[in-house]
Amino acid sequence: MTVTVDEKPRTNSKFKLVGPKEVGYNVKQVDVFLERARAYFLNAESNSKAITSLDVRTASFDPARGGYSAQAVDAAMDRIEDEFVLREKELLIAAEGEKAWMMKIGKTASVLRARLHRPDGERFRRPSRKSVQSYNVNDVDVLCRELLVYIEDNGELSVDVVRRAVFAAEKGANGYDESQVDAFLDRVVELMAAIDPLTSK
Repeated sequence: MTVTVDEKPRTNSKFKLVGPKEVGYNVKQVDVFLERARAYFLNAESNSKAITSLDVRTASFDPARGGYSAQAVDAAMDRIEDEFVLREKELLIAAEGEKAWMMKIGKTASVLRARLHRPDGERFRRPSRKSVQSYNVNDVDVLCRELLVYIEDNGELSVDVVRRAVFAAEKGANGYDESQVDAFLDRVVELMAAIDPLTSK
């Protein structure tokens, strides 16, 4: 029997549900967000609030017992983001031309490249509070070196590697500030998905 967060049978679930004692994503929150995203994608001229690829990428859902499988939802969100990125690209080109799109990509790449060229151990700030959790410096720097090869030498790197990147935990100034690293990687994903959204898998 399929069980939802309230332990009632659910036969029309959009995603696989975890067991009743396991933790997944809140079913209602996922369903509501996906319905909003679908409605806007199909009818961007509607009065509903605009949804962008950034909104899809940064969406989060509360944990819930018996909820949707996080892995299944995350994979679907990645695909949806790619579709939004592609349409945003097409709309910009239609409105302002291919040159405008290339300029946008170029500016983003330039900003990212500048940080990637910083020396190992100096790419991001360090938290000033000793108790704050941070990211392992070496783990982050390894990914940054791979990204630099991707941007400057057409290296092979899947956007999913960046999306799923996991770094060992540190404390305080022993590591990089999590929020700054996360914000930077969001821009990286935006660039990679924009360059080739449909073959980024």
